[in-house]
Amino acid sequence: MLRALPDTPPAQQAIEEATGTLGGIDELDTATALEETTNSQLALLICGVAATWTFADDYHLSPGFVAGHSVGAFGAAVAAGVLTFREALTAVRLRGELMIRACASGQWGMAAVTGVQPQAVRQLVAAVDADRDHLWVANLNSDDQVVLGGTTVALDKARQAAQRTGARDFQALDVHVASHGPVQSGTARALAAHLAGIPTRRQTAAYFSNIGARRIRDDARAVRDDLAESVAHPVRWYDIARALPEYGASTAVQMPPGHVLTRLMSDAAPGIRAFSTAEDGFRTIAARIGCR
Repeated sequence: MLRALPDTPPAQQAIEEATGTLGGIDELDTATALEETTNSQLALLICGVAATWTFADDYHLSPGFVAGHSVGAFGAAVAAGVLTFREALTAVRLRGELMIRACASGQWGMAAVTGVQPQAVRQLVAAVDADRDHLWVANLNSDDQVVLGGTTVALDKARQAAQRTGARDFQALDVHVASHGPVQSGTARALAAHLAGIPTRRQTAAYFSNIGARRIRDDARAVRDDLAESVAHPVRWYDIARALPEYGASTAVQMPPGHVLTRLMSDAAPGIRAFSTAEDGFRTIAARIGCR
């Protein structure tokens, strides 16, 4: 992930700041290291900020709106001026450590259900779990893809139920913790306490919340609240994507390393031009948007 960043001064600055804050990041960028959620979250944050700074410095391209899927919200908060990069690095490292601790007492995981409407998935969850808080909807990614979180036992029952419901696919995600559900309520409280000590700054771009998919402007405290609380609530990405055109967004750019959100954006909001740095490249994106 980090080795694929562009060879630009802004990206190098991000690497240097991350190294100074975390005490070395070379160990993050291996397949084995990225299996641990703290490392993968930090690497995603570094990639997002390095790319944002590259667009701003090299192409004079800054966002009018920002949105992040799960930990991507911290990179969005940096882009919106709510957090400094160093503050985000410290918070994300704490977030990852707390998430691991929350799931240390059992076997937890996540899985993507494709080909079933969200309401049908909610009914499936209710039938499987019966109010024991061992299975929940974690991400609403599209009109036919929902990610579940829970114990491995509950997820196995959900797989069987999804097959009976006619799901096109049920794919276990390569993670060893469960997020965006009740098991992370303690993580949310600890994050809120940590973020409360960060200075309040003027917000420079509208931020779309993971909770509620609402636009937040000129309210850095509300952004910080979303960053903390969202780890215990579903990510409403589909609703964010559908809301963006209503506020005048015409172009979306996904930060590295992937392109899944680009596809989800195109499906949910076909009127938006969606680009991925991983597939389209920085120079091509800037040229197509109209920057130098």
